Amino acid sequence: MKNSFVYLGPKGTFTEAALLQMPIAAQAQLIAAESVRHALNLVRSGEAFAALVPIENSVEGSVSTTLDELGHGDPLEIIDEIAIPVDFALLAKVGTQISNISRIATHPHAHAQCVNWLAQNIPSVHVLPAMSTAAAAEELASGANYDAAICSVAAAKHYGLEILAEGIGDSDSAWTRFVLVSKPGHAQPATGNDKTTLSLFMHRNQPGALLKILTEFAVSGIDLSRLESRPTKQQLGDYFFSLDCVGHIDDENLGAVLIKLREICADVKFLGSYPRHDNASGDGKVAEIITSAVEPQVWLDNLRKRVN
Repeated sequence: MKNSFVYLGPKGTFTEAALLQMPIAAQAQLIAAESVRHALNLVRSGEAFAALVPIENSVEGSVSTTLDELGHGDPLEIIDEIAIPVDFALLAKVGTQISNISRIATHPHAHAQCVNWLAQNIPSVHVLPAMSTAAAAEELASGANYDAAICSVAAAKHYGLEILAEGIGDSDSAWTRFVLVSKPGHAQPATGNDKTTLSLFMHRNQPGALLKILTEFAVSGIDLSRLESRPTKQQLGDYFFSLDCVGHIDDENLGAVLIKLREICADVKFLGSYPRHDNASGDGKVAEIITSAVEPQVWLDNLRKRVN
């Protein structure tokens, strides 16, 4: 079991490609799961040691299913991460012409990253959701009632499909981040370049809760690399915060922040401290942020002119 790792399958997914780039995969038994929930439940049940699942994409944002599965249910912790570039292709059965395609299947995240190409090349196409990009390809090869699939180039070889178009993503610098998740007790020691993931559940009707949380990180000089809210699924307007911050639970300043958060929040779910590997830039450069040269007061006055 220690040597078994599960990933969002089937064969040919970007998740599998990411797992194969990790050293642990060399001597491991790799198991394909049909969904993120299935993958994580195999870990919870002890049928696999760890699962690799997508958590964040540079174009479409976070994978809500993963955030929700980690935020609820029996505890799991992230023990590692990897980010890889993703490039999409349009696959179909041999002999299919793009002009004859009316129905395409793919994962919703992949669809969202190819909307411009589809609008320009197959404007009237109907897109069906699939559990993964490779699942769409597998089902197409098995006779599913659609004409093509958006997935990785690698899926073409796995399922005997023809590549009709490559590089159809709207961004040529799209990256997806994946996390390796296991049961608690397998955390890696601090490396000096680490990340910690938390889910914070608030008391209801708690004014200024987010400000209090942000203040604790700011005072301690800890960077937040991701912060978002997700519904608790209990009642309308009830949310929890999911965040990543720089640092390791063994760091003194982060430990002090966690104590403060435990006092502020109704519950704090620690989802792991792990080595940071999310520099999703092929040349190591950080994308330049274009700042406005307009003075703040002028900017506000211009906005008001548009309203009034």
